[in-house]
Amino acid sequence: MIALFVALSLSGTDLTIVKNRRLEQNATVAKTLFAAGLDEPTVDAVQGALKANGFDFKKARPSDQLRFVFRNGQLDQLDYRRSIFSEWQVRRDGDRYVGKKGELERETQLAVVELTVESSVWEAAKAAGEKPEIAVTLSDVFAWDIDFYRDVQKGDRMRAVIEKVVSKGRVLEYGNVLAASYVGSTVGAKKSFRYRMPDGSESYYLEDGTSARKTFLKTPLKFAAVVTSGFGTRLHPILNYVGSHNGVDYGTPLGTPVWAVADGTVTRAGWDKGGGNMVCVRHVYSLETCYLHLSKVEVKEGQRVAQKTVIGASGSTGLSTGPHLHFAMKKAGSFVNPLTQTFPRADPLPKPLLADFQEKTGPLGAQLEAKSVAEVAR
Repeated sequence: MIALFVALSLSGTDLTIVKNRRLEQNATVAKTLFAAGLDEPTVDAVQGALKANGFDFKKARPSDQLRFVFRNGQLDQLDYRRSIFSEWQVRRDGDRYVGKKGELERETQLAVVELTVESSVWEAAKAAGEKPEIAVTLSDVFAWDIDFYRDVQKGDRMRAVIEKVVSKGRVLEYGNVLAASYVGSTVGAKKSFRYRMPDGSESYYLEDGTSARKTFLKTPLKFAAVVTSGFGTRLHPILNYVGSHNGVDYGTPLGTPVWAVADGTVTRAGWDKGGGNMVCVRHVYSLETCYLHLSKVEVKEGQRVAQKTVIGASGSTGLSTGPHLHFAMKKAGSFVNPLTQTFPRADPLPKPLLADFQEKTGPLGAQLEAKSVAEVAR
């Protein structure tokens, strides 16, 4: 465990020392408090002050930050930070310790964001002055229609009306995408709107009320990757023979989240000699998908999973030359190329809701169509 000791003041016998620590893997909060030099009564008092202010010890995670302030050898204050939204403070008040949970002032603002691709959506986000993770948020909206590993081309444009959670002028995170458009040389023009149904559920729809959601996603990876080996015949890189490659390989960093491309039931979740950690899911239309070489499996056999459920993480288990995901699809028991399949959309909006949908999404559509400052300048 790394500790940083800083002497802040030394006046006579008044010595202030600060210790900064992070929660280690498999370490408890109590263990970390003891390691910082606290005795048992102080540890009990600090934990009691934390618990009284809603601190859930079961949610303590590695990398949580702790800042200890000691005065003359006695703990004077503890700051415990879990994230930018979750922070607790415990301070000494006479012969006892009292705590409080810090509240970060923040507000949700609506903003229009525009990205122009030069090399990737990720780089386009940074070039537009946005946090890079907005690329993942926006690509999620078009996950049924656009393969962000193959379809994106230089010059493609994305525009979105999106919620931004802001504190003191700084964007902390992105909220819901209320409307988004994509214009690309490969995929053409796409436009999607978020709409809340009477039962409270929300989904994305096209301008005419057609569902943006399809029964299957274009890819099984939430984050960017490249196809390193396609479907068909190839030379096996380990066994050194020419044979059928019954799926698609995505080159992706170790630990990349892998999601189910459609609703279904897990038919297999465990070890395979060649495929390593492996998950298979049975879907409608006599289809089954399999995800191989995983570093982690997050589901169990027999479990029902919804589309976009994270079922594992990419890895290099089994017969593998490096981190990647082997994604295979079977139709009526025979392997098919997952990149060439087409699937129907989900049910459209009921006709009685169309008028309300158009009334609520009309202003959002106008914002998507409004010319940007750059376009006006041109």
